[in-house]
Amino acid sequence: MNVLQKVRDTFWSTNVWLPPNTTWADIAPGSHPDVNHADYRDLVWPLPMALVVMLVRYALERFWIAPIGKSLGIRSSRSKKAANIPLLEQAYETSNKINHKKLTEMAKHLDMTERQIERWWRLRRAQDKPSTLTKFCENTWRCIYYTYSFIFGLIVLWDKSWLWDVKNCWYGYPHQSITNDIWWYYMISMSFYWSLTVTQFFDVKRKDFWQMFIHHMVTLMLMSFSWVCNLHRVGSLVLLVHDCADIFLEAAKLTKYANYQKLCDIIFAIFTVVWIITRLGFYPRIIYSSSVEAPRILPMFPAYYIFNGLLSMLLLLHIIWTYMILKIVIDSLHKGLMSGDIRSSDSEDISQSSENIQTAVNGNIMDKSTGNHMKRKKASKN
Repeated sequence: MNVLQKVRDTFWSTNVWLPPNTTWADIAPGSHPDVNHADYRDLVWPLPMALVVMLVRYALERFWIAPIGKSLGIRSSRSKKAANIPLLEQAYETSNKINHKKLTEMAKHLDMTERQIERWWRLRRAQDKPSTLTKFCENTWRCIYYTYSFIFGLIVLWDKSWLWDVKNCWYGYPHQSITNDIWWYYMISMSFYWSLTVTQFFDVKRKDFWQMFIHHMVTLMLMSFSWVCNLHRVGSLVLLVHDCADIFLEAAKLTKYANYQKLCDIIFAIFTVVWIITRLGFYPRIIYSSSVEAPRILPMFPAYYIFNGLLSMLLLLHIIWTYMILKIVIDSLHKGLMSGDIRSSDSEDISQSSENIQTAVNGNIMDKSTGNHMKRKKASKN
């Protein structure tokens, strides 16, 4: 028990997390009659709230979003099931990828040609893919949440001084009051990320599954640490900046599933512009303030460098993703394929976050090869 206490005291050392000459007692709730400090015990609230978020999502998808999707003609059925062949099923469960050596060996053991096995394999892989309606429901839910979160965040922050001048994030720190609207903004955002962490195991499976799981957990840790350290002002700005572009990203995907390709292209173009403005415009302004302006106002401490380092790493990812987005868009425009081939990959769909669009570019934001692949497929059938 003493060891655990020592580890906890070492981890939560005031020399790391707080400015010089400041203790946890100094920022505890009730320590200052005129300041309402953040209470670390409130971090338990997002857990039951996440259950409410999941229930709301289930109700919306089943009783509202799915009927709308069906009315738009979106398919709710999956691909035709592959024939029950135990040897092939066993090989598929081991690995859903097939090579020529494996194909030849199975052809020898079964009274089937290699071409028949290849057809079975394609059908079996298609069988595992979720229906278009399932993906439509998932993306519509995310679009609804990000729209709500951005509007709510904008309303909450509209009368806050730090929205209009980032330097106000640092004046008076760490004695900055938590207002009720900021409390709800933080708690609801954290509950959403907790819900994503759970529902990710039941949602459409993507190749970046574990990367996104780690991303959600890191996001929750950053929000929790910023709450404990009373850095909610800059945290709320980061949340607001990242929610905006996600609205158009999810909207582009759901219009694609509804077969409104031209509308999808328009929304994706808007997404690209909004992404650049928020992720390469407003977000770097926040980092500039935290790295250049903050040291002129506050005495520095180790946690400051920890948070700044993580924010800077995220900016680097934004730059990489922006390059990939623009490269795909420019290549498509040059080839005249914007309206037909700018679309998200079904197997590696555009993915968030928040919550981070961290995997928006992982494995093709828009599958440029889809059109050529379909042409080759038709040619092979003929």
